[in-house]
Amino acid sequence: MARKFEVSLDLVREAKIFLDRHLKPSPLLKNAWLSEAYGCEVYLKLENMQPIGSFKIRGASFRISKLSAEERACGVIAASAGNHAQGVAWGSRLQGVTAKIVMPRTAPLLKIENTRALGAEVILSGENYDGAFAHAQTLVAAEGRVYVPAFEDPHVIAGQGVVAVELLEQVPDADFVVSSMGGGGLMAGMATVYSALRPQTKLVGVQASGAPSLVRSLRAGQVVPATPVNTFADGIAVGTASETLRDLLTGRLHRTVEVDDETTAAAVLTLLEKAKTVSEGSAAIALGALEQLRDEVRGKKVVLIVSGGNIDVNVLSRIIDRGMIRKGRRLRMDVVISDRPGSLAKLTQLLAQKEANILEVIHDRSKPSTLIDQTEVALTLETRGPDHSREIIEALEKQVLKLELAH
Repeated sequence: MARKFEVSLDLVREAKIFLDRHLKPSPLLKNAWLSEAYGCEVYLKLENMQPIGSFKIRGASFRISKLSAEERACGVIAASAGNHAQGVAWGSRLQGVTAKIVMPRTAPLLKIENTRALGAEVILSGENYDGAFAHAQTLVAAEGRVYVPAFEDPHVIAGQGVVAVELLEQVPDADFVVSSMGGGGLMAGMATVYSALRPQTKLVGVQASGAPSLVRSLRAGQVVPATPVNTFADGIAVGTASETLRDLLTGRLHRTVEVDDETTAAAVLTLLEKAKTVSEGSAAIALGALEQLRDEVRGKKVVLIVSGGNIDVNVLSRIIDRGMIRKGRRLRMDVVISDRPGSLAKLTQLLAQKEANILEVIHDRSKPSTLIDQTEVALTLETRGPDHSREIIEALEKQVLKLELAH
């Protein structure tokens, strides 16, 4: 199948001229902690610092700038799990165009509210991006609005490619550029630039193992659907890859990587702690892939694209909690102690002696699994790390009647 369109370097340069009038280049920061941890120079391209918190502002705004007067009068419509929605809403408001966005019913509340706040009408339909896309197409036919694709459009891809133009100015000799892929628009835009101006830079595309259609399609040489989609990285939760994007990217990527949600969640926490930056799963997954690239990137210059930071605070809270447990810095356990006066005080005194920070204590006498003279205590503790956690567990096992770790 012939690709539907080409994306030229000249079109990316045209997009940059337009975007430079409205957006500043996103920051590029070298991170000392990550550099030492992976034995290379790690740079973070902070697209999460864009006005809408995502690189999607680039392609959507440039595409809308190409509307004819008649198309502007009709308005635009788009389907998105969140970031493209905000990009279309922002670009539409900037250029005086009405926007209607179809978002999955499962879209994060933060992204829904932000899209509405930018002036777009939001319609919730479908369980994922593919479902929202199908409904948006019915509305295109019924209302005559211009559809703004999330990735399958030369102007959208060219707008995203401006990220690479900025990178070549900020770190001209990067050895690796690692980025997440959903539909593949950002990577296709960057590949257009790097293949023309610095082909020796190796591009690595990363997808969630629960939504790997594009990477598997690139490996197979044909579109491979990945259903059901199952990842918290909603920004890249695309079930079926585009044949055009697969074709555009074929032969232009050095490597493709799949990363599971647990690794991605840990990467969100690492970026929060070590880079002081808030990232969503679809952005942090680039860092999650770095472990698989460790041997290859040693001693090299590596750019990670932090593509967005629109993460729901409730999801972030759960990620922090699970990440702390995974890193051995948070303990959850159920212990059984004697139901005698002073038993609970002795337990908390021991924890204080061991310098454990008590986050939560639930004292429950009613559990049927405990004897009449016993009581169960559910503990959530903050520790300094795995060694400290083991020390606390060993001390408790000597004092309590029973200890069971909760995960």
